[in-house]
Amino acid sequence: MNIHEYQAKALLRQYGAPVSEGHAVTKADEVKAAAGQLGGPLWVVKAQIHAGGRGKGHFLEKEAGEKGGVRLAKSVSEAEELARQMLGRTLVTHQTGPAGKQVNRIYIEDGSDISRELYLALLVDRGTSRVNFVASTEGGMDIEEVAANTPEKIVSFSVDPASGLSDFHGRRVAFALGLEGNQVKQCVALVKNLYRLFIEKDMEMLEINPLIVTPDGNIKALDAKMGFDNNALYRHADIVALRDETEEDPKELEASKYDLNYIALDGEIGCMVNGAGLAMATMDIIKLYGAEPANFLDVGGGATKEKVAEAFKIITSDPNVKGILVNIFGGIMRNDIIANGIVAAVKEVGLQVPLVVRLEGTNVEEGKRIIAESGLNVIPADNLSDAAEKIVKAVKG
Repeated sequence: MNIHEYQAKALLRQYGAPVSEGHAVTKADEVKAAAGQLGGPLWVVKAQIHAGGRGKGHFLEKEAGEKGGVRLAKSVSEAEELARQMLGRTLVTHQTGPAGKQVNRIYIEDGSDISRELYLALLVDRGTSRVNFVASTEGGMDIEEVAANTPEKIVSFSVDPASGLSDFHGRRVAFALGLEGNQVKQCVALVKNLYRLFIEKDMEMLEINPLIVTPDGNIKALDAKMGFDNNALYRHADIVALRDETEEDPKELEASKYDLNYIALDGEIGCMVNGAGLAMATMDIIKLYGAEPANFLDVGGGATKEKVAEAFKIITSDPNVKGILVNIFGGIMRNDIIANGIVAAVKEVGLQVPLVVRLEGTNVEEGKRIIAESGLNVIPADNLSDAAEKIVKAVKG
């Protein structure tokens, strides 16, 4: 789960990290009061969407004024006008894709003088099962671009969970960022606070880009992105309260209500599979036969008829889907339950695209019988290779 910048800044402030003062608004009429509470004489007007690259982005609508979702205002009235230009418009960045995201919130923040821009992030390194620090002197840029062009400017190291974080980790970050004097002490304190926040809130990623050095020699988090482990949200009601459902894919949001593991992709063949490993294999073999999967969907090992029906509805609601492949290996999952769910869903929403079904495992003969006697135009398959070949052929003719 991701949150907005203004929410991330509030968490940073709560954990003692240095950030600028700011206020979030949802209407342009609220800007005057929000900006008036800040010191000025410079205000930063920031579009709030769950995507990076806002400053380099552009709006689809001509009415949104100049490019960029991060702009400077030299008066309260100018801040209000900039907010009016952005709200309700669609901002496109390199992370949103060409469709962009609608701006429903604006963050008005005190302007900051900048001497240097740095990069600092914490993330889960799944290779070592540890928390990794990533630091670079190239702040304000995409870290992927830095890694590709100047990898020597990135310092990365992990924290041993057995010994935990120590002051030397903070000093290592400070030296990697070229900090000196009192800035080193500030960095050690910041690293401690960020690590504590990361662990206590079960984060997956915490990125500060840029982390700035001001002309008076202090460091400050000028931007912040945070992602949280969905599997741990049950113990963080305060984080769940920050969820903005308007920023999420409607199909993924609907799937989460039924405890379905669903991720939308850009392909044309919808997949319904039980088990993450089998789902990945199904997606791979679809690509092998020359097509692209439209989604990852794992119905789980204990799915009910109703759950399977909802999964099928979610797949068919995607206008990009030109064909559907159901691939079930029943261990805990019974094939007759899958079959009944498919039949119920098709009878409710109809079947406008080719459907290939491959069933194997528990109650497989009963599942095949239910499908065969349903009267539906379903293409049976004997194995995964056969199923992939048939659905790709049906879609591509």
